[in-house]
Amino acid sequence: MGKNYVTKNRISGQFAWRTIEMMESPAFRVLSHSARRILDRLEIEIAHHGGNDNGKLPCTFDHFAEYGIDRHSIAPALREVEALKFIEVTERGRAGNAEYRRPNLFRLTYRPVGRKRRQRQRCCARSHARTSRRNIFQWGIAPNLSGNPPTQNPKSIVASSPLRGLVGKPTLPLYLSPSG
Repeated sequence: MGKNYVTKNRISGQFAWRTIEMMESPAFRVLSHSARRILDRLEIEIAHHGGNDNGKLPCTFDHFAEYGIDRHSIAPALREVEALKFIEVTERGRAGNAEYRRPNLFRLTYRPVGRKRRQRQRCCARSHARTSRRNIFQWGIAPNLSGNPPTQNPKSIVASSPLRGLVGKPTLPLYLSPSG
């Protein structure tokens, strides 16, 4: 019985998810038909990109028109969906001849940005840590692995600094009166 239950509830193809909280929100309920189609078309576009390029989803007026949105209602629907914060236009496109034409790039605000960006951030963090370690050893500063604070570690640079005894309270007055 458990196996039948699992196979009945499996979705065989790609699907787009929306949370119940989002669908019950007042902002979603006031969306026009064209604005809902804009969201649907952008979810199809993110599916074509494997769910990884949120924030760089190219979609032209022709894509929206092919999906069934009237050309005169595309711009107002885009403004409506952007004003209600369901999408963000990350890069404005421009019309023109073939070599100068660029599509708008979109980000669905209710979807995660994507795994590739997170992997790139982790990779950059690792390389930054590696570079820092290399610089620390290059300059002769060994990391404190004893667990003691640097002031309690006798081999620490802070503990053996020749300027350690010179640091004290400032000798200048902290407030100078206007009269001198």
